[in-house]
Amino acid sequence: MSVDAEQIARRAKHAFEEAQQRLTQGAAADQARSAALEQIRAHLQDARDEIEAANKEDMRLANEQVAAGNLSASLASRLDLFSKPGKWESMLQGVSDVAALPSPLDVCTYAKRLAEPTSKSGALDLYRLTCPIGVLLCIFEARPEVIINIASLAIKSGNAAILKGGKESKHTAAVMAKVVAAALATTPLPSDLVQTVETRGDVAALLHQDRYVDLVIPRGSNELVRSIQREARMPVMGHADGLCAGYVHEDAEVEMTVATVIDAKTDYPAACNALETLLLHRSHLTSGLWTTLSSALLQVGVTLHCDAESLPVASQSLSLLPSSSSSSSSAKVGKVVAATAEDFDTEFLDLDLAIKVVSDVDEAIRHINEHGSHHTDIILCRPLDADAHTTYNPTPGAQGASGEMASPVEHPAAKKFTQSLSSANVFVNASSRFADGFRYGFGTEVGISTGRTHARGPVGLEGLVIYKYVVKAQGRGPQTAAEFNGAPQDGGEKREWAHNDIEMRYPRF
Repeated sequence: MSVDAEQIARRAKHAFEEAQQRLTQGAAADQARSAALEQIRAHLQDARDEIEAANKEDMRLANEQVAAGNLSASLASRLDLFSKPGKWESMLQGVSDVAALPSPLDVCTYAKRLAEPTSKSGALDLYRLTCPIGVLLCIFEARPEVIINIASLAIKSGNAAILKGGKESKHTAAVMAKVVAAALATTPLPSDLVQTVETRGDVAALLHQDRYVDLVIPRGSNELVRSIQREARMPVMGHADGLCAGYVHEDAEVEMTVATVIDAKTDYPAACNALETLLLHRSHLTSGLWTTLSSALLQVGVTLHCDAESLPVASQSLSLLPSSSSSSSSAKVGKVVAATAEDFDTEFLDLDLAIKVVSDVDEAIRHINEHGSHHTDIILCRPLDADAHTTYNPTPGAQGASGEMASPVEHPAAKKFTQSLSSANVFVNASSRFADGFRYGFGTEVGISTGRTHARGPVGLEGLVIYKYVVKAQGRGPQTAAEFNGAPQDGGEKREWAHNDIEMRYPRF
């Protein structure tokens, strides 16, 4: 039987508030949180046999569902923590990696002296300081290691977390949750700081606990995320679609373009950062690039959903390839089909790619704004010069004098593409698959957000903190707003706003 959702939420909020009171000293508090993470890693290692047995049970049940046609083989494979070499060890190392990251808390991001001291009053200073969000409700797909990833990020960032994994991983999740609670019980942190729930009914009830739950972070299907966005009474951070587009500009180089598009589409087709739409500059219908690129995509099994202009070249490329039945290779040759209007609004999550011909970067931007999900969009163009701040020429007589910074030549289309699109991730000459918290150096991520407030893109530690404004009044005299309004209290004096910059640091009290 499920524990009452309100009680779960209440315990999580109490644990969060208790942790805030127990750990109040900046560096010491961060050391305590990092030490707690190392305890979690140690307890996980000690419980490996129990976790592996639970994981095998989840895999047994999942394989039965695959055989019955009720579960995809790819989803089942994501449950497995131990068969893939290094996966278990990588999860453990991820805990230590998060522990070693700089604390995102108590960082001063803004500091102003509101008013200078007077003969009767001290200075009035304002600081903007980072702080935890509170209780996070995190709902995610089948992968059981996500429990540990999110728990680590929540603890390091000073938050509490209520976690709901996929039903397919329930045995593994239950053991992991027990281990995390046992580890926290050996630290100054409350064991209720990380909790798990098992059913959709639990989640549905928690979505109404806005008194205790501060933020929902869903990771799953489009249907799941949209349902949560409709039902939640608190903010939701995440993305419903990963409809990523790539634009191939007229000066893009063939080799770089082919390699990048192949990677963006085929490295992991079911990922939210996989390429789903390719926008092709019209010149490439005759330049040879589309011929080469379409052939390469077909050879790796991609089905091309082509608009009327790109279809003839792709069909010709297909006709020149050996069929999968006659080829000695085990790879399956892709197909060419006529695109429908719906294809350009579809997140395929498979080896399918919608192709549209455009006249220029402006048309590409308009298409992405109309059809994309603002997750990750890329432009492929000629190779770019290094930025001036990273280019250094030590050779006398070469471009620029010795020791001077080289001046890069800007690419107008790349500049316009990155400035015009408000997507969470915008790349130039790079695969969309780089949109990932680990690859960004965040240690790990709780998900990728396409929202327009607070945190965007891969959400790591910095995305799990918010800020508060702290005013520090110095000296003995009273500090009143009336003094600035021209009507000071008896014995007071008229004061003027200063708004001068001061050192950005955590204030001393």
